Amino acid sequence: MQGLIWLWQHVGGLDLSESADQQFATLNECFTRRLRPGARTLDPDQGAVLSPCDGIVMACGRVCEGLVLQAKRHAFSLDELLNDVWLGAHYRSGSWVTLRLTPDMYHRFHAPASGRILRVDWFPGDLWNVHPPAVRRVPRLYCRNERAVIRLETHHFGLISLVPVAAIMVGSLRVRGIDPLLGPDSPGPATLKPTDGTDFVERGQEMGWFEQGSTIIVLLPESIALDPDLHPGKRMLMGARLGLSRCERLSR
Repeated sequence: MQGLIWLWQHVGGLDLSESADQQFATLNECFTRRLRPGARTLDPDQGAVLSPCDGIVMACGRVCEGLVLQAKRHAFSLDELLNDVWLGAHYRSGSWVTLRLTPDMYHRFHAPASGRILRVDWFPGDLWNVHPPAVRRVPRLYCRNERAVIRLETHHFGLISLVPVAAIMVGSLRVRGIDPLLGPDSPGPATLKPTDGTDFVERGQEMGWFEQGSTIIVLLPESIALDPDLHPGKRMLMGARLGLSRCERLSR
């Protein structure tokens, strides 16, 4: 196993310098590794919404007539992605950021703001690859793939939703307070509630992880303005600023 990980480091670009552990019994343990303390810094501005994960910005912008851009010539409906007309309407004047996690990246995701996990909606589906060529080629890919919708009622920004999307070789997902592991064998669609005492998350606290790498779509309400430095191709670290409260921005 260590030989495979050594090869991954030297050929595949895996960097374990920030990992809390250096020895792993399985590749899955390496994929789902924790970071050492202090490896990520949270944006100090309490008016900022954080990136929930390390990732590459695939697309971002304002929601337009209920549609979100997947790639050039491809858009998809929020109503279809969320399978909920009310929730789709909630973000009709809001914004979105699509973050892709590559296989060598840190695979855990965290709370973009402090709040309570209201529910997790689980949708079985396909496992299309989510690398850029597939995103450009396959219409409505994120709506077709296995995914979860995590509703986070935050203290300062209102309802933020995270949509972790599974992909080829990434059919399993762990969400805080939800048991068992969500994956291809999980029945659904299903609405799940966190167990008692696990629904509250602090800003930056771990919320779950992928078994390898995939995508998280972050949906933000109208009260949050996207950071002007966001652009497709930008590499983000967990804890970096995704957006800022419009009230905070206007007061400066």
